[in-house]
Amino acid sequence: MTATRNRPSANYRSLLCLLALPLAGCSRTPSIDILGSFFPAWLVCFMAATLLTALTRLLLIRFQVKFSLPILAYPSLTALLAFALWLILFY
Repeated sequence: MTATRNRPSANYRSLLCLLALPLAGCSRTPSIDILGSFFPAWLVCFMAATLLTALTRLLLIRFQVKFSLPILAYPSLTALLAFALWLILFY
């Protein structure tokens, strides 16, 4: 009797190679160098969006615009600005 080894089939190996192919596209990490420390780009976008939301709030107060649910409006505005900054700067 001949001993059989447990080898993956050619189809399994091909599938494994195809699944690993998208991982080869990760060429760089989206990070920003600030005074020698690398920060994730999403964190920088979030901080900028928070600042822009605060400036927008001051502008809306000046024009006497009031929201019925500010607890939902301002975090949503912050998220919208953070996503928009990410797309504009890093995509």
